[in-house]
Amino acid sequence: MTDRLVDANRTYAGAFTDPGMDARPVLHVAVVACMDARLDLHAALGLELGDCHTIRNAGGVVTDDVIRSLTISQRKLGTRSIVLIHHTGCGLEALTEDFRTELEMEVGQRPAWAVESFRDVDQDVRQSMQRVRTSPFLLHADDVRGFVFDVRTGLLREVDPA
Repeated sequence: MTDRLVDANRTYAGAFTDPGMDARPVLHVAVVACMDARLDLHAALGLELGDCHTIRNAGGVVTDDVIRSLTISQRKLGTRSIVLIHHTGCGLEALTEDFRTELEMEVGQRPAWAVESFRDVDQDVRQSMQRVRTSPFLLHADDVRGFVFDVRTGLLREVDPA
């Protein structure tokens, strides 16, 4: 599979021209979302190359590493808005923290990270918004909005932070 991706890159690079941009997103926005392969964020949000920073992980969880990326995005690269996107049918809804124990039994070492599983996607979005809004490292926590992407319809539904 990796060879296929590298071959596709050669084709891409053959027609590539330097767009002349730097790392600062044109729209001054960072998007934090789940890594789920069903989410084509640029298409779903009408974004082009260079418009935003995109930070993805399992569940779109606001972890310490996400705060790290957002901090760099804001403090060094000029973003001001943060959009959090979780989605329907997330795999984390089917996991529990027991997954860590199972891994420990299998490999002999307990992972340092939490699974961050959840049952209520709206509440998980609220928790993510709260983590961003209360981080002392972020300069701009006033424009933080959270959404649930419906994988069946492609629509975003905003989650009330309260």
